[in-house]
Amino acid sequence: MRSLSLLALCCFSPLLLAADVPGSQDLPIVPRMADAQIVDYRPAAELERIYPLGSIRKISGQLRFDGQVTARGQTTSVTYELPPEHSSTDAFTEAREALQKQGAELLFWCQARDCGESSLWANEVFGNAKLYGSDNQQAYLLLRLAAPQDNTLVALYSITRGNRRAYLHVEQFDAITPLGDLLPTSATLLRQLKSTGKLDFPKLVGDPDETWLRLISRGLNLDTTLRVNVSGSNAEAWRQALIGQGVRAARMETGSVEGSGLHFELLR
Repeated sequence: MRSLSLLALCCFSPLLLAADVPGSQDLPIVPRMADAQIVDYRPAAELERIYPLGSIRKISGQLRFDGQVTARGQTTSVTYELPPEHSSTDAFTEAREALQKQGAELLFWCQARDCGESSLWANEVFGNAKLYGSDNQQAYLLLRLAAPQDNTLVALYSITRGNRRAYLHVEQFDAITPLGDLLPTSATLLRQLKSTGKLDFPKLVGDPDETWLRLISRGLNLDTTLRVNVSGSNAEAWRQALIGQGVRAARMETGSVEGSGLHFELLR
């Protein structure tokens, strides 16, 4: 009987026997992946944070990226080690989809080498050496929560290390002062369209806006092989305006005019 008990104990992997770090807890807005364990937790603290909106690199000892969000606020972070049957991509996608279902807006999304060096994300941006891994096995996403929580940002970073251990880092930032207007990058709009098959802009209810026209047209023209259906109450006006911005007419169809806002759906 004792031998059977010892055998049963030996069948448990170290991951199954692992426990969350003391005092840690999940962030309410992001559900935990089944069997994931918290390996790093940093409770709310007031910090000045810089979130990159572009690939990061280091030049003459200084971090460089194309854009950024800089603000002061309460920052809480949790890092999960994922079970071996799930990849970092699985956890990243699950977290992204959960946040988008809550109406969160994507501001910047990169994957693999498009993000820059993993060592810089781990050590310079998040200050967590556990997040250093393969540049090809990383993903980063910065989102803004929907109103009335629109002064809250959520950063997701996933990585697979050389030892094949996978991690998901989730950071919630609650700004002290209003964040104001924050716009996504054109490349992020394209990545969202290709990954999810759609783009929704519920706030674009009126005539075509010049700023959004530039962002959307640039995103669509980053991959000229894609065709989309454009729908919404002012869809045809937006379609014509996008043609004026250089998007070929043959790549866009006008769909239903029902509903408010502007919507794009990828035509397969």
